[in-house]
Amino acid sequence: MARSYLIPALFIPSDAIASCVRRKCLVLKFLGKLTACLVLTGALPLTCTAQNTPPTSSASSAQTQSQDASKPAADPAAVQPAGKDKADGQTSGQGKVAGTSNDRLFYTLPNFLTLESKKQLPPLSVGDKFKVVALGTFDYVEYPWWGVLAAISQATNSEPALGQGWEAYAKRYGITAGDSMVENFMVGAVFPSILRQDPRYYQSGQGSFFRRTGYSVSRIFVTRTDSGRSQFNYSEIFGAATAAAISAYTYHPRSAYISTPSNPHMFVPSDRTFDNVLSTWGTQVGLDTITLVVKEFWPDIHRKLSKKHKADIGSQAPNTTP
Repeated sequence: MARSYLIPALFIPSDAIASCVRRKCLVLKFLGKLTACLVLTGALPLTCTAQNTPPTSSASSAQTQSQDASKPAADPAAVQPAGKDKADGQTSGQGKVAGTSNDRLFYTLPNFLTLESKKQLPPLSVGDKFKVVALGTFDYVEYPWWGVLAAISQATNSEPALGQGWEAYAKRYGITAGDSMVENFMVGAVFPSILRQDPRYYQSGQGSFFRRTGYSVSRIFVTRTDSGRSQFNYSEIFGAATAAAISAYTYHPRSAYISTPSNPHMFVPSDRTFDNVLSTWGTQVGLDTITLVVKEFWPDIHRKLSKKHKADIGSQAPNTTP
């Protein structure tokens, strides 16, 4: 029987406290991830502007003009597409797997299964579904992200049975990485392959803010099959539930007694409970819903940032008019 902690006029089961702490940690992880992305989004245009600032020296300008005069004029028809691809590559470029993109949310987080079109594309094969999920899951950005999320987990003392210190941090890092891997593959590859569903998110890009928000939220429950028909999103709902069960019952900590300054024999309940599975499942589906809304409006944010970046470069270009 689970112990209870006494709070004025209330008896709260320790299992409920553990579930609440874990849910709070999941939310804090997402908010920390989103905040870091926003910081990177604000810093990247400044960095790019600084790197691309042209020299203002008159000697350098003269030398550059002399070199340009000696070179043959470039064909505008050949130059324009390349510039366009470079500008739009972040959101509409072809990914490493056919039928996917090379998009990155906030220029960092892999977003390869999101497409800026509602047009039906050829279905992904089973191998392609696993390959694109693997590319996103084991992307170079993910490893430091797992470190940041593990640090947040340690700072909030999520799963206190793990304790503190570097060994506890290493365990939290492994748990964070495991949760990400299991959830990504279950929702994006395993269930879509078994049920023949399309794991890609097709952005609407049209209509009012509330209409687009409603569309993106509805994609948690509605998806496309490989043949293009609309169907209940079993892959998201049951995939997230399966991932929550696998992670909770395999590598999350069991109940334990730990020593604290105030209580040398403090009992910490197990995370391997059905209530914890339900809590994790609900929290993950909620966070996936928020992520879909971000994916829907990311192209708009990207275009505004690109225009601002081009305007900044244009305003800093030297005036060569005699």
